[in-house]
Amino acid sequence: MIDPHDPAATGPHPPRFAGAAPGHPTLDSWQTPPDNRWAFSNLAELLPMATVSRRAEPASGFSNLDALGMPDLAARLDATYTDAFLVLRGDQVVAEHYRPGFAPDQLHLLMSVSKSLCGLVMGSVIDDGLVDPRRPVTDYVPELADSAYDGPTVQHVLDMQIAIDYREEYTDPTSEVQTHDRSAGWRERRPGDPVDDYAFLTTLRGPGRTGEFQYCSANTDILGWIIERVTGERYSAALSRRLWSRIGADRDAAVTVDRSGFGFPNAGVCTTARDLARVGRMVLDRGVAPGGRVVSAAWTEAILAGGSTEAMTYEGFTSRFPDGSYTRQWWCMGNERGNVSGIGIHGQNLWLDPATDSVIVKFSAWPDPDTDEWNAVQTGILLDVSAALD
Repeated sequence: MIDPHDPAATGPHPPRFAGAAPGHPTLDSWQTPPDNRWAFSNLAELLPMATVSRRAEPASGFSNLDALGMPDLAARLDATYTDAFLVLRGDQVVAEHYRPGFAPDQLHLLMSVSKSLCGLVMGSVIDDGLVDPRRPVTDYVPELADSAYDGPTVQHVLDMQIAIDYREEYTDPTSEVQTHDRSAGWRERRPGDPVDDYAFLTTLRGPGRTGEFQYCSANTDILGWIIERVTGERYSAALSRRLWSRIGADRDAAVTVDRSGFGFPNAGVCTTARDLARVGRMVLDRGVAPGGRVVSAAWTEAILAGGSTEAMTYEGFTSRFPDGSYTRQWWCMGNERGNVSGIGIHGQNLWLDPATDSVIVKFSAWPDPDTDEWNAVQTGILLDVSAALD
């Protein structure tokens, strides 16, 4: 457990947990003491692993889209490199599609849909009075003094309304987002890279102006750090206790971790399509899930109502949704249907359609991370499916 009052927690690295290896285990050391004490119970953080499902599932390549009455849908899904597609209306799955080689019980990387899950965990923490979103970030993480986060509030972070020197250029090795990935263990480290995600976050600079939208993946990891600090739990544990354990999930989720054990809140969560749909169901049900309330009705209502349209300056989004906004780590379309979505690069979507009380999940593997063209095609599919449910 992380004690937020422990002086050892005031540096960029939280105290190591009891039983953890003194150094990060390697492929050569994990089977020998003292590293084996940690590695034997955390092997998924070291070695690739395959799921042995507890349930018999339809084989990969399973598809049932007939109920939507869209004869061209299967071809459109294939053309957008879809791995999984699911439509949940009320409590009933009305359509489901999996490409050959991918099955309903498999976990899939959410990319930045992970951000929307983090926003819900932060909502739970705020509901419990552990965080006041009007207070400065540095009230909770003083290590961020003199960074771009020195001054902005937690709400500014939630709504991504902070000016930061951070380029979200996924294919540029010199961009901050790639340095961020390397610090979190997603890419091979380079000389001079921060040792972990916590250390990377303290390096961010910029004018720190607030009130104008700037998409920045680091913001979500700041939220994860705040969650750890005020709950005394690892982010992965807080995600489990406050969200995943309550939605009636069939499968455990997973999250990538850096060398210090910090989960990657902005992109690293992996789930099945069916379980991710349960998250959307909970939001449409105003925060209530089979295992109890996750967040307050007020929190979900604020998501569905949308954020500040004046703050939204991203033309790639407003060209499709002129009244669009971003709030609490969710994209809000501001259209007549009231659509809201968690969105991740390479074609991940958790799409809510309040007009039909429906949730659409789409997992993809686009060849490009993020382009206006891919986004337009994907959005067209989601809007057409929503209309088919009317």
